[in-house]
Amino acid sequence: MLKTKKYIITIAITLIAIIAINLISSKLYHRFDLTKDKRYTLSDEALQTVEDIDSPLIIDVFLDGEFPTEFRRLRDETQQLLEEFSVYNSNVKFDFINPLVDEKTRNQNLQQLAQRGLQPFQINIKESGKTSQELIIPWALASYNGQTVTIPLIKNKIGATDQELVNSSIQNLEYAFAEAFKRLVNPKQKKIAVLRGNGQLSDIYVADLLKKLGEHYFLAPFTLDSVASNPQKTLNDIKNYDLIISAKPSVAFSEEEKYVLDQFTMNGGKSLWLTESIIMDRDSLMNASGKGFAVINDLNLNDFFFKYGIRVNPVIVNDLYSAPIPLAIGEGNNAQFQPVQWPYSPLAANNPNHPITTNLDPVKFEFASQIDTLKNSIDKTVLLRSSQLSKLDGVPREISLDIVTQEPNMDEYKSSEPNVNNGHYPLAVLLEGEFTSVYDKRIKPFKISEDKTKSSSTKMIVIADGDVIKNEVIRNQPQELGFEFLTKRKFGNKEFLENAVNYLLNDDGLINIRTKEVKLAFLDSEIIKDQKSKWQIINIAVPLVILGLFGVAFGYFRKKRYTK
Repeated sequence: MLKTKKYIITIAITLIAIIAINLISSKLYHRFDLTKDKRYTLSDEALQTVEDIDSPLIIDVFLDGEFPTEFRRLRDETQQLLEEFSVYNSNVKFDFINPLVDEKTRNQNLQQLAQRGLQPFQINIKESGKTSQELIIPWALASYNGQTVTIPLIKNKIGATDQELVNSSIQNLEYAFAEAFKRLVNPKQKKIAVLRGNGQLSDIYVADLLKKLGEHYFLAPFTLDSVASNPQKTLNDIKNYDLIISAKPSVAFSEEEKYVLDQFTMNGGKSLWLTESIIMDRDSLMNASGKGFAVINDLNLNDFFFKYGIRVNPVIVNDLYSAPIPLAIGEGNNAQFQPVQWPYSPLAANNPNHPITTNLDPVKFEFASQIDTLKNSIDKTVLLRSSQLSKLDGVPREISLDIVTQEPNMDEYKSSEPNVNNGHYPLAVLLEGEFTSVYDKRIKPFKISEDKTKSSSTKMIVIADGDVIKNEVIRNQPQELGFEFLTKRKFGNKEFLENAVNYLLNDDGLINIRTKEVKLAFLDSEIIKDQKSKWQIINIAVPLVILGLFGVAFGYFRKKRYTK
């Protein structure tokens, strides 16, 4: 009787403990991220994008179905990420849909998705020595309060293996969703003026970046023409903008125009300058002789930048670590485009210690100039620089395509003397602080109601090449910035400029998300192929052997215990 009572009490206590644990855990729910790189922990900046959502935000993910291991990982990581968003705000709801599962509606679904810009992605499936192709839809649609945005799940890299592709895509997932949520939830506020009137690149050559920036900011062209007739109005108008972008100007700025731009900075305006001090581009070489002449490009900005603490020198950076140039090799109908290394297209090394350039692919330059930083009160950070194996070529100078057939003289790229052809030349510099006016203690070009000689804290980025922002145009259609059609290579130009604009406009959150690093470990496909049978046998046979041994041992000890 006593034993029965003890038994009942034990069961009752156990049941009460289980119920209590369940009640407490339902109130004190918490998820633990034990990964080294905190892969499943959303950054504060990402969580802020869904913090104020007060109605359902519906996400349809089309990455569903039977995939190879790498793409299953991408699907699982996407689900984990969305679960984290949903835990933080229950209004975030998601669903995985396979639009290709039904053969009857497959083509119709593909057509409808393509009309919305959701292009399918072809993957290779290798199994038992055979390769087949399959389509997947690596996209998601997010809808909130009647608005819908598309979200790419794959960050495409030309020439990357499936593992590299998936790794970079997973690393980009948090940014992709956070950026989309921000577009849905936060209305545009800040304004960007794209300068015109000084020979800047036409719209079609900056279309890709401006399209992307237009998702978050108001954009408008701005000319300084009216400064001659009504300078005060021009200054008042430009002060309505938060940032100005000047993309490869080729016509010199007048003193009146410079004064307006200087006072824009004095009033706290941010600036992104993509300028160069030499005149030379690749198109100048596409003639019968394959030669062109590089000369100084005087934009009347030397004193302008000098006062702020930098100098864009009239030289060309010649770098052995560079992007190839596609040239026609052969004659007549036998001619074929082949990529050959081109020292005047430096691939800039990024600064790993700054959020603008962390985890950034190489940025491609074209006939870049070099920047000197000067001592003053402004903080300067070199964002991009040439490689160690680079030198400076003075101008005027003849540039010939024949250089690709010549072996470089390595002695010219090395020097024991400091700061003499020893590489690592600054190509893009960030300036931050309180700027002193270019026209401080100087005669002003015109009178204004309030002349400022010291700015509030502001920022400026100067890039010594206008082609960094220039996208290719094929059949009158702008291509993706950073993608080179003939060589099929993709560079980090677009991400760099996006990060630069975000940073200048204090949208640091998106940059911090983009620079988060996630490292994934994948199984070696060759080892899997060689040892497949071995591990199949181990996984099937070993558990059966262990189970058999346990059964024999259990029977033996049971028999021994109960046999008298």
